[in-house]
Amino acid sequence: MDVYLFPGQGSQKKSMGLGLFDKYTHLVRQADQVVGYSIKELCLEDTHNVLDQTQYAQVALYVVNCLYYLEELRQTGVQPTILIGHSLGELNSLFVAGVYDFITGIELVAKRGSLMQQMSGGTMAAVLGLELAKLKNLLLNFGFERIDIANLNSPQQTVIAGPIEDIERAKLILEKNGAQIVIPLKVNAAFHSRYMHEAGEKFAVFLKDYEFSEPKIPVISNYSARPYQLNDVIVNLSRQISSPVRWTDSITYLLQQQPKSNFMEVGSKKSLTKMVEQIKASIG
Repeated sequence: MDVYLFPGQGSQKKSMGLGLFDKYTHLVRQADQVVGYSIKELCLEDTHNVLDQTQYAQVALYVVNCLYYLEELRQTGVQPTILIGHSLGELNSLFVAGVYDFITGIELVAKRGSLMQQMSGGTMAAVLGLELAKLKNLLLNFGFERIDIANLNSPQQTVIAGPIEDIERAKLILEKNGAQIVIPLKVNAAFHSRYMHEAGEKFAVFLKDYEFSEPKIPVISNYSARPYQLNDVIVNLSRQISSPVRWTDSITYLLQQQPKSNFMEVGSKKSLTKMVEQIKASIG
């Protein structure tokens, strides 16, 4: 079973997609027309220093992930049998699965990024080397009731989200109480938490104007950690914004279906591959 993984926000970097934009000029040109700026310039030059801003990062990653996938398919001819994306990467999975076309994906991602950008004021941090149960107890015992669990990335990595001052205080306390390190993420809001509820509700309304197709390739949902059904698209994509990314549960589910699955990360970084290896090790 060939599982293709698509990374999400936080994996963006200047120069990503180098060498791909000129191979797929027709798609890049269409994407530029939708968003009103040059995605190639944004990714390769970032002249205005906006690549880390949510509304730009998500569009850039969606396009680059798509181009990496198309190039991988062109070179190898290997069609994935299962698709899964981390947060924003889930929208790449749905494109590959034929739920919508490339341009529709651009429109959805642009709206998603804009809505999430408007919910600024919070932040996120990756907690490494601390079991989930202990992390939850520490947050409870030290009165961090405004912090949510945002990403369940692996048994060794959990991402927390909440107000900036709370995350900064929690970083010191968690590192004093067993965390290997707490790493602030390059985001301007508390994604996948209660603070995204309004953005998720508005995105659900926006999605109702579109028609979606049945996935031709199974896609695992961040929200449910189970395969998408056609009727799940609006619920999964809207609730995903304000709910934890259940990455560990999703990968565990896939390994239970096929222990010898081949995982292939499509994108400019390989951060998801490391998480998968940690999950594999934890379940034997």
